[in-house]
Amino acid sequence: MRILYTKPGACSLADHIVLQWIGAPFEARVVDATQMKAPAFLALNPAGAVPVLAEGDWVLTQNAAILGYLADSHPEAKLGGDGSPQGRAEVNRWLALLNADLHPAFHPLFGSTKYLEDADAVDRTRKHAMQKIRSYYERLDTQLAGRDYLVGTRSIADPYLFVTLQWAKRLKLDLGGLDNLQAFDARMLADAGVRAAMTAEGLI
Repeated sequence: MRILYTKPGACSLADHIVLQWIGAPFEARVVDATQMKAPAFLALNPAGAVPVLAEGDWVLTQNAAILGYLADSHPEAKLGGDGSPQGRAEVNRWLALLNADLHPAFHPLFGSTKYLEDADAVDRTRKHAMQKIRSYYERLDTQLAGRDYLVGTRSIADPYLFVTLQWAKRLKLDLGGLDNLQAFDARMLADAGVRAAMTAEGLI
């Protein structure tokens, strides 16, 4: 049995959505911050983080790796591009931006600057993070012009973008004027697989 360990609203929601889209059997185990630091979970992922995908004795961590594995394991779902090397590279291009650039840009807004112990420094860091996030979203909004999804058709990159948009809305970040992104968000919120994953995680 394929098991996904996920925390409500975390980036693991992207994997949960992809599993819903694929339609193959899986079990979602929703964990909280305390459970993620327990010995049983640390045995799966010493980093104490989600997502974790377990298949029998094999355990895979890291969001981009899991998303890529799911796409490659289920080519019939067509979530890894159009089947060409170029198509796969386009999916990976946007997945890389989301995973390596946009996601880390949120860290100062999630409290990772507390170690600075300087309110002014924390404030400057947070404002800089907001500017970076806005610049990434402007690029993504441009990419979505005339497209329903980042590469035109649904892919593993789209749920990751969707998850970051939920963070942005919760943090009340400025998304004004990004009409393509807002239409994308609404489209994803109306998707049955997205709603099933969010319902299972207690998000709606």
